[in-house]
Amino acid sequence: MESLVVPVLILLAVVAGVTVAYRASRKRKAAHPSTPAQPAATSQELARAAADRLSEEEHRRLYALIAQGQAMAAIKLYYEITGEGLRASRDAVGALAAHPQPYRRHEPPQSVQEEDDDDDEPQRFPYRYRAIASKGDVTREVSSNMLNDEIYGRIRTLARSGDTEAAANALTRHSDISLTQAREFIALLDD
Repeated sequence: MESLVVPVLILLAVVAGVTVAYRASRKRKAAHPSTPAQPAATSQELARAAADRLSEEEHRRLYALIAQGQAMAAIKLYYEITGEGLRASRDAVGALAAHPQPYRRHEPPQSVQEEDDDDDEPQRFPYRYRAIASKGDVTREVSSNMLNDEIYGRIRTLARSGDTEAAANALTRHSDISLTQAREFIALLDD
């Protein structure tokens, strides 16, 4: 009988430890009710929140990877920048790809004015951006210093969502091609 006392004491200590750990985890969950609310955010809200966490250079690099179709590299970059978990980084990059977000400075009134100014006349960049679309044997290329990854991402999103006319108009506005050429280019994008 004395030989069973030590194992029974060890077993009781393990049960007590598990009980204490279980109660502590329940208290932590009760203290943080906001964590279950995060998955309820819409994809567009998630994209906006994810874009707000990026600096201008990080935003540019992330959208360059998304535009190139390098989703894993984009997730890795977002993970390294923000320190969020891999699942949260994957969800954020997916939302950013589905709902392209312009870079916004952290002064909201100025960013609204800047966006309005962009609507009047496209910005010219110090480099020429090349966009290539192909389907089968047909390949089209648009090269412009009024395009960048962000703008081209928005155009692709419009084309893939079925709004080809708006995509063609946006491409015409941000390049020196005709509306007919833009429509031919957009037709190669919509899958």
